[in-house]
Amino acid sequence: MIDVTIANFEADVIEASKTTPVLVDFWAPWCGPCKTLGPLLEKVEADYGGRFILAKIDSDQEQQLAGAFGIRSIPTCVLLMGGQPVDGFTGAIPEGQIKAFLDKHLPEGDAEDEPADDIAEDAEPQSETDALSALAQAAVANPNDDEAQFKYIRALLHMNNLAQAKAVFEPHKTKALAVQKLASIELWLNTLESPPADETALRQAIEANKRDFDSRYALAQQCIRDGRWTDAMDELLEILMRDKSWQNETARRAFVAILDIITPDAPKVAEGQIPPEDPVVARYRRRLSSVVLS
Repeated sequence: MIDVTIANFEADVIEASKTTPVLVDFWAPWCGPCKTLGPLLEKVEADYGGRFILAKIDSDQEQQLAGAFGIRSIPTCVLLMGGQPVDGFTGAIPEGQIKAFLDKHLPEGDAEDEPADDIAEDAEPQSETDALSALAQAAVANPNDDEAQFKYIRALLHMNNLAQAKAVFEPHKTKALAVQKLASIELWLNTLESPPADETALRQAIEANKRDFDSRYALAQQCIRDGRWTDAMDELLEILMRDKSWQNETARRAFVAILDIITPDAPKVAEGQIPPEDPVVARYRRRLSSVVLS
């Protein structure tokens, strides 16, 4: 177990996690549940014999680090692998749950991986947790793969894990200007963090003036916050039909971001076949093309 400050965070957490998983425990001296969880984490670290490193961060003393990880309550634990957060949990959970959490991610040691050919084609579908774990592992194993990062962050946001998504996105933030899908993630994150709007007031403003694009865009943002994707795109289309270039094509860029967000991953198909496109996505792609090209 190591105590971490801003001074040794880069070396003892980020760099260390590139060779050994690091479980970061955000705690505070006044926190009762932290006093329960702390000894359990230390016991588990000893039981696992070096399979992971336990790092403890006093969130009161290291507010910059707590802020970077979006910590809103303690205790909160974040697991880093390959220099990036991959999963986490909040609260003083029992020892068995801690081990179950770790076992999802940590290498098995000497256990041999089963060959891919031994996996039955009719195996049960992955649970949401297993699917997220697979995306996390892909993101960690391929830190420069923008598609892998996008899929993992998108999954975190669909599961309402905003803090974790922000932490994973942060190292890739500078790419958002050049990589469309990362720009889509940035727009979604910014929208989720913006204050909620009075939807009734916005609709009244739009009713009074159909060209009140600020209100239309604010309403689209509110729909995005609520996960009402088609409602958001409908409002953005109303802007595009009246002014394609409004605010440097803000509406078009938001529309494209939503398509990125809601487009499901293509299913596996036989070689040579083209995977089917989601009908909702296909319909709104056509509507966007029709408006933009008109």
